[in-house]
Amino acid sequence: MKINIVVLAIMLSISSGYAQKKVFCKSPNGQIKVQVELGTQIKWSLMRNDTLLIAPSQISMILESGEVLGNKPKLIHSKSLSKKEVITSPFYKKREVKDFYSELSLAFSGGYALVFRVYDDGFAYRIETTRKDELKIRNEVAEFNLNQIDHAYVAWVSTTDTLNITNQFFNSFENVYARLPLKGFSNTRLAMLPLLTVAKGGINLCITEADVEDYPGMYLKNKEGSTKLTGVFAPYPKEVEQGGHNQLQLIVKSRESYIATVKGTRSFPWRIVTVTDDSGLADNDMVYRLASPSRLKDNSWIKPGKVAWDWWNDWNIYGVDFESGVNNATYKYYIDFAATFGLQYVILDEGWAVNQKADLMQVVPEIDIKELCDYAKKKGVDIILWAGMYAMEKNMEGICKHYASLGVKGFKVDFLDRDDQWMVNYCYRLAEIASKHKLMLDFHGVFKPTGLQRTYPNVLNFEGVFGMEQMKWTKLTTGMVDYDVTVPFIRMLAGPMDYTQGAMRNATKENFRAINTEPISQGTRCRQLAQYVVYESPLSMLCDNPSNYYKEKESIQFIASVPTVWDETKVLSAKVGEYIVTARRQGNDWFIGGLTNWEARTTKIDLSFLAEGKYEVEMFVDGINAHRVAIDYKRTVFPLETKSLDVKMSSGGGFAIHIKKK
Repeated sequence: MKINIVVLAIMLSISSGYAQKKVFCKSPNGQIKVQVELGTQIKWSLMRNDTLLIAPSQISMILESGEVLGNKPKLIHSKSLSKKEVITSPFYKKREVKDFYSELSLAFSGGYALVFRVYDDGFAYRIETTRKDELKIRNEVAEFNLNQIDHAYVAWVSTTDTLNITNQFFNSFENVYARLPLKGFSNTRLAMLPLLTVAKGGINLCITEADVEDYPGMYLKNKEGSTKLTGVFAPYPKEVEQGGHNQLQLIVKSRESYIATVKGTRSFPWRIVTVTDDSGLADNDMVYRLASPSRLKDNSWIKPGKVAWDWWNDWNIYGVDFESGVNNATYKYYIDFAATFGLQYVILDEGWAVNQKADLMQVVPEIDIKELCDYAKKKGVDIILWAGMYAMEKNMEGICKHYASLGVKGFKVDFLDRDDQWMVNYCYRLAEIASKHKLMLDFHGVFKPTGLQRTYPNVLNFEGVFGMEQMKWTKLTTGMVDYDVTVPFIRMLAGPMDYTQGAMRNATKENFRAINTEPISQGTRCRQLAQYVVYESPLSMLCDNPSNYYKEKESIQFIASVPTVWDETKVLSAKVGEYIVTARRQGNDWFIGGLTNWEARTTKIDLSFLAEGKYEVEMFVDGINAHRVAIDYKRTVFPLETKSLDVKMSSGGGFAIHIKKK
């Protein structure tokens, strides 16, 4: 580590009668420069190769007392350093994460400081306080005064209530992306993070946050109809009542005048702007780097893997001599299926606990959890249980202890639908308690990841994505295929996502229909296979019916063979909203997945990254008639004799490749 104390370029000027300091910090490669202005307010700006990308943007924190941290700042200490470290990442898309950055710390009178970090692929800052007393925060000012922005990709909050912004804080964090000029940004709807903006010349600025603990999540709003985005935070809940989906939620009836009450000495969330090309978006580590390190001493019990999932296919198995549904016979069938193909888990989704009771100790008579856990264990499979948020909240410790003692290995916790300070803390509390009982977690109906999966590695996955479940009821006009090649560059930048792919019923654009009980996917069969490679998902669901998978053995065997955590990741080619080709390695094996939008295209895959040696290739490509019959595909196995492959993707298509070293 190289440390330089106050080796800063400080320029003095006069602005509005107030002495203004300008302090700079550059990325390790020198291409990204952040300037901090200390005048009557604290403002920062960002340049890349002398191009101004973010004009001066304010940072401040308003306390409930009326005090504003950041007004007329008095700098009392500054420090800069450069750092090169490698983070070991056991359940991630790569085994090691490079953490190379330049840092600038500015301490001010009044017991607060700002920390700026500049990487070769982005920038982040956070506020820190060193107060003795508890702080009540009315608001935080986080501005992003974007410059030379050509367009943006925006996912609005999923509620349609634009008249009352308070109601927008209750939402499922699922929506497709709208591509629009930034000046056309709605000033009545909140935008979810991450949010991608594209500057002229194709430079991507993606805004998100990391290490959001004991604090609300951030939304963005364009209040002036200009190109300046401003952070918006949910106020702290004042009154809540049980309600919502099957009485499993806590509905906020009123909110306080402040957004958070916190300890006086603490670090606040990182505000992040990535600065990179399209491939760099799809393989970005900013959130993981900036998250707090693991708080678990032992990770050995955490087992990522594949999950046979019941809810999407509506328990509609067939060819059996019992009535399918939420009963032990059906789940033993799922367990047998998982064991046959080497899947690690079976999940019991909503229905195993008595409905409308919000009590996870009340199990329907058709289900015997202990019997299923014992049966699964004999087959080399484990059980995960679905749980509503409020049902878990009523007795976190007792529920975790009880079901862990029966042999359950984790919970999928659903319908959080908020990211105010209370709900963010809920996720951390549950992660800690679950870890004590060696239980893994998959959060659904939840906000985007901000690094919790690094701090508590037993949290393996998150929803916060417009996933396959939407195909059960979506409009015919929903562009799922376009979303599929947009989400890896934006939402997945924040962390893993439980998209729940794996459909065996596939449809072209013309033939797609939303069917709730026997759902189908948009796009080709190979597209579904490719998503297991392209999408980061340490706990990865198989959405379709085991009865269908038994008929499609080539597809299920490939899906089962794809790892869910990786040693190395490379994005080989990519363009936001159009296509992506991703290669991932575990051990000596490489998997490559490709997706396209509704445009058919041929891509050349450069395999020069392969180590010397002999390889065998298993390749799934769209069939010659996949543009008419989406289930059409071709599987070939052959020795690799060249350093490149040409692959054609059909409209709404994809491909999946497994390269095995001999």
